[in-house]
Amino acid sequence: MKIIEVKDYQEMSQKAAEYMIEKILQNPNIKLGLATGGTPVGTYQNLIADHRNNGTSYSGVTTFNLDEYIGLSGNNKNSYRYFMNEQLFNHIDINMKNTHIPQGDASDIEAECHRYEELLAKHHGVDLQILGIGQNGHIGFNEPGSSFESQTHVVDLTPSTIKANARFFNNMEEVPTKAITMGIATIMKSKEILLLVSGEKKNEAMHQLINGPVSENFPASVLKKHQCVTIIADKAVVAGLKVHSS
Repeated sequence: MKIIEVKDYQEMSQKAAEYMIEKILQNPNIKLGLATGGTPVGTYQNLIADHRNNGTSYSGVTTFNLDEYIGLSGNNKNSYRYFMNEQLFNHIDINMKNTHIPQGDASDIEAECHRYEELLAKHHGVDLQILGIGQNGHIGFNEPGSSFESQTHVVDLTPSTIKANARFFNNMEEVPTKAITMGIATIMKSKEILLLVSGEKKNEAMHQLINGPVSENFPASVLKKHQCVTIIADKAVVAGLKVHSS
């Protein structure tokens, strides 16, 4: 693992965007794995600004998102499809047909999981996967206890994740309790992983990731087994870490 230490969220977002843009320029047909939530929003804003100012093209890029809430259509403002359209896709020149997100309102959810896994395999997987990390170590919606061998599957969200997601909804009753997520084995097939970590509340998770054991009880720990992981983390996160930062 390579750790890039930055000052704050803004610099993390800028560095992450620069990293992605460099990869896109090297390979205009790159397959990106994308994440939702608060962590990557600043990165996406920087990608949009670069597209507008410098003309970086996404016309050949294919994207795969990590997850989607079960029960929400893509038109629901709380769905991850809606989020990605609003936060990134609508503002760049990407072909919407090349943006892939699990269908949360599919009539057969198990079949949808299988379809998404097959779609990833058909495209020979992800070249660069963007990840955040939950306070409990989840990656995607792979909660503690998730098998390292898991492929795209249905998950029951933990109370802590439901509570963390509640800020995006009007009330707790609206927060979905299940999701489709890429499995850990699926994520680990990515050729390269870029993990973004920011804020004091992620400090403990970062320490566990770097200094703790590899265990299914802390899903992100599996990243230690990946051949190419870069972590961009701010000072609040890396404070006290017993590792070399660059």
